[in-house]
Amino acid sequence: MHPRVVITGMGVVSALGVGVEANAHALKHGLSGIGTARFLPTDHLEFPIGEVPMDNDELCRMLGLPYGPTCSRTRLLGVVALREALAMANLQHHPGLALISGTTVGGMDVTERLYPNPLPEGVPDVHDCGASTNAIADDSGDFDYTATVSTACSSAMNALIAAKLMIESGERDIVVAGGAEAMSLFHLNGFKSLMILDRQRCRPFDKTRAGLNLGEGAAYLVLESETSALSRGAKILGVLSGAGNACDAHHQTASSEDGEGAFRAMTHALDDAGLSTSDIGYVNAHGTGTPNNDASESAALRRVFGDKLPPVSSTKSLTGHTTSASGSLEAAFCLMAMQQGFVPAQYEFENNDDQCITPVSESDTLHAELRHVMCNAFGFGGNDSSIILSRYE
Repeated sequence: MHPRVVITGMGVVSALGVGVEANAHALKHGLSGIGTARFLPTDHLEFPIGEVPMDNDELCRMLGLPYGPTCSRTRLLGVVALREALAMANLQHHPGLALISGTTVGGMDVTERLYPNPLPEGVPDVHDCGASTNAIADDSGDFDYTATVSTACSSAMNALIAAKLMIESGERDIVVAGGAEAMSLFHLNGFKSLMILDRQRCRPFDKTRAGLNLGEGAAYLVLESETSALSRGAKILGVLSGAGNACDAHHQTASSEDGEGAFRAMTHALDDAGLSTSDIGYVNAHGTGTPNNDASESAALRRVFGDKLPPVSSTKSLTGHTTSASGSLEAAFCLMAMQQGFVPAQYEFENNDDQCITPVSESDTLHAELRHVMCNAFGFGGNDSSIILSRYE
C-alpha cells in the first residue's frame, strides 16, 4: 500500500499578488489581476495580460538578490513562491531536498532583452528551462536533486504528479513541486500567431468567448509522506489523493472534440484516489476561454460526471493563463478554497453556450465545505493531467 502524500507548505505569486494571503483574498473577492502590459516591452497593448505587480528590480530587492542582465524573471518568480512554501513547511534549512519544477519559457526573457546583440558569456546557460529550475533551487534552499518538466500547460501539474510518484515509491520522503513562468515576447507573439488571444478579459465557457489572456506566476507545494510530516510535527494542509495523466495526441495545439485525453486524465485521477464522481465538491477547470478548449473540456466533464456535475469554474478569468505554471497555481487555489470553505466563482461570464458547461458565477452562493476537489491542466499535443486534493482527516 502506498504512503499517503500530504501537503505541508505552499507558496504563490501571480497577477493577484505576492504570497498565499494576497492571492486567497483576491480569489475570494474576485479581484482581477488582468490589465494592460506594464513590464513586458510589447507593442501589442491591445491584448490584456496578467502580470505580477512588481518589476524585476523590486523582486530582486525583496529577495535580496543582485539584479543584472542575466537575471531571469522566471527565476525571480520561482524563488518568491519556493521560499514561501519552504517557510510554511518549516524546511528552510532542511538538507537534501528535491525540487521538480515545470516551465516552458525558462530564461527566454533574458535572451529577448539582449537580442539582437551578441550574447554575453553565460547567457546561454540562463536561457535553458532546466537552468531556471537550478537557479530557483540555488536561491531558495538546500537541494540535492532537481528535475524540470516541460509539457506546455500541463507542466507544473505533471511536476506534482511526478513528485507524488517519487514519494509513493519510497524514493523520497519530501519533494517540492510546482512551476514558474514569466511573460515573454516569444510567449505573447506565439499565442498571437495561433489567433487565440482575446482583446478583452477572457470569458471561459461563455458563448462570446474569443480566446485567452496570458498571465505569469509561480506556485510550489511541499509534498511529503504522511509519516514524515507527522514525525516532523508539520501542519498538514491537505492530501494529494489522486492523479491522472493521458495524451490523446489529437493535434499539435487543438483539443479533441470529445475530450478523450481530458476524460481519461480525470477518470484515472478518480481511480487513483479511490473516489467516485459524487465525492467531488468542486472542479477547477483548465478553462482557457478559447472556443476549442472550453467545448472539449465541457464534453469531457459531461462524460465523467453525467448530469450530476459539481460546481465548476476557471480562475484564469482573474489571473490569465499562466501556461506552464497554471497546474500548480490552480492546485494552490483549490487548497485555499478547501481551507477557507468557498468555491471560487467564475468571473466575466454572462452568456450560456449549449456546447459548454455552465460555471459557478459570481452571483451564486460561494460558501461550501469542500472535502475533495479536482483540478485540471491540459497542454498542447493533448498532454492532459488531472489531480484530486482532499481534506486531511
